Amino acid sequence: MARYRDSFPHVDALVMLAYVGMETDLIFTQGIDLPGFASYPLLEHADGRQRLLTYYRDLITLGTQENAGVILESPTWVANRDRGAELGYTPETLMRLNQEALALMAQARVQFGDAPTVLSANIGPRNDAYAPDVQMTADAAEQYHAEQISALAQTEVDVISAYTLAYPAEAIGITRTARHHGLPVVIAFTVETDGRLPTGASLQDAIAEVDAATDAYAAYFMINCAHPDHFEGALSDAAWMSRVKGLVANASRCSHAELDNADTLDDGDPEELADQLAGLKTRFPHLQVFGGCCGTDMRHMTRIAKAVRQATSE
Repeated sequence: MARYRDSFPHVDALVMLAYVGMETDLIFTQGIDLPGFASYPLLEHADGRQRLLTYYRDLITLGTQENAGVILESPTWVANRDRGAELGYTPETLMRLNQEALALMAQARVQFGDAPTVLSANIGPRNDAYAPDVQMTADAAEQYHAEQISALAQTEVDVISAYTLAYPAEAIGITRTARHHGLPVVIAFTVETDGRLPTGASLQDAIAEVDAATDAYAAYFMINCAHPDHFEGALSDAAWMSRVKGLVANASRCSHAELDNADTLDDGDPEELADQLAGLKTRFPHLQVFGGCCGTDMRHMTRIAKAVRQATSE
């Protein structure tokens, strides 16, 4: 199977599908307990690995059916030293699980379907993305995330994808570390209901700050963990928008605070969500990556794939 480390993001597909809504689906739909919102412990037993493989199989199959590529995301969003310690994991065990996560995705790429399949090492913020009271400097972020990225660099990983970041300095540190290992990197910022990062910065300013500090090394930027209603007003036809190539949206219109306190899953309207993302593809034809975050499942992904494909062909 093709590997894309050297050619990313220039994969041979007009649209790439990415899914990072697995944790909310596991917790609320399948009744799986995920302390600390961590899905990497699933790697430690056969049933958990099979659940992960099922998500990968379904996404690759969807990509094959809809003539789209797929970006498989590893279950390692919170598999870093601080968050792992809260669950009793040693750094050595965490690094082993990071590498096992990529090995499982590599297995899925070989085993399922013919869609172009990118292996993405998913990393998240050191602290709570939605309440970033403690912010690192770029140097501190580079040092902190080096541990996880160094372990991932020893695998078949194609790209480092940093999801749900809340401020530019952490994105700068991650980008520098990825560059040190010669790996492509994608930076996905999250926004609040006003379209601004949780720290109050605008998307435009955050992207500009990261690019200025890293010689625009990031392959591209994305928005994730927000509903289209929250961010579509922040998008514009200005030059900075060319750096944004992906939208991985929440199903719910709720704020992050409301979602954190929710006892039930708000899965929104899959058809409406797909239509909104397709509308943004029409408005910004250069957008390439589309997918679902919190509250989404394969119903949403199927509708998104079909709607965006139709928008692409119009």
